[in-house]
Amino acid sequence: MLPSEPKIFHGRESELSDILHLFDTRIPRIAILGAGGMGKTSLARVVLHHSDITARYAQNRFFVACTSATTKLELVNLIGEHLGLEPSKDLTQTVLQHLLSNPPSLLILDELEALWEPTSSRGGIEELLSLLTSITMRGAEHPAKVKWTRPFLRALQPLDQQAARLTFADIADSGHSQEEVDQILSLTDNMPLAISLLAHLADTEGCSAVLSCWDKENTSLISEGSDKRSNLDLSISLSLSSPRMQLFPQSQELLSLLSMLPDGLADVDLIQSKLPLENILKCKTVLKATALAYSDENKRLKVLMPIREYLQQHQPPTDHLVQSLLKYLAEMLKYYAEYTGTKSSSSTILRIKSNLTNIQNVLQWGL
Repeated sequence: MLPSEPKIFHGRESELSDILHLFDTRIPRIAILGAGGMGKTSLARVVLHHSDITARYAQNRFFVACTSATTKLELVNLIGEHLGLEPSKDLTQTVLQHLLSNPPSLLILDELEALWEPTSSRGGIEELLSLLTSITMRGAEHPAKVKWTRPFLRALQPLDQQAARLTFADIADSGHSQEEVDQILSLTDNMPLAISLLAHLADTEGCSAVLSCWDKENTSLISEGSDKRSNLDLSISLSLSSPRMQLFPQSQELLSLLSMLPDGLADVDLIQSKLPLENILKCKTVLKATALAYSDENKRLKVLMPIREYLQQHQPPTDHLVQSLLKYLAEMLKYYAEYTGTKSSSSTILRIKSNLTNIQNVLQWGL
């Protein structure tokens, strides 16, 4: 049975249009990527039920949730089950033969990241993907060995403000103060999952109560149950525990430090701060590949508000790491004080302006 089409869907019209255009190719292979809670599955479900897709594939549309599979063989057998094939120890050839001998099918593999991330199983999964089609997975990196249809889809970004407001209003109705709604949205950085959870809470408790409780509970306010679609903390923790993050533990340390830096860090800051982290640019690459961090329009490495809140509560940065950054920022301010009014101070002024909130937070930490 196919999952239902989402009733609330705002702000992904451009991505939807891009995906539908990719279906103009004979055998589209499409990856919908993005951070946990960014709406990848919802977008895939909208595609699944779009009139163009139903007209093209009719009953040959399949949606496979991959979370229960732990090996390539289990994944193949799970696909076979959705295709209605007789159970067998290894259905690989049977699945491929079925797809080749029947009318064109749309096969969506949802939440594939847990299977693809481990290096031990990655090669086999990529070989299988090269023969199949659409996937959704958390992260920002396309699996290799697959001839993905071009142009690639950009990893899903937070919703724009208008789409975020519409999403909130569809869930919590429109009788709330716009100022309070915008305050709540600012806590989410317009991450769809966080918007949905807080809007449902506001619908029953009111915006004022939600804002008051957030000051005390942060992300734990919307983190109940064992389903990551209704538990923000669980969704974030799944990303943090990915094999790649485990393989590069210093990436976790950098992420924890970024949790107290709303301004993010530019590459020049990462390098010149001389943080006690080996290969810090590799750490940056890992964080971006897992979509736990992103580069903004100014190429500063940042972390979304809900993830920052979670980290500050559960995995705050070590004192040693913050002290290293504090020393760097203090030297920057000292340099400006010594050379203010000279040409050499202009670039320092720009760097200070780019780090104003960071400086404030780090100084408050040191008090």
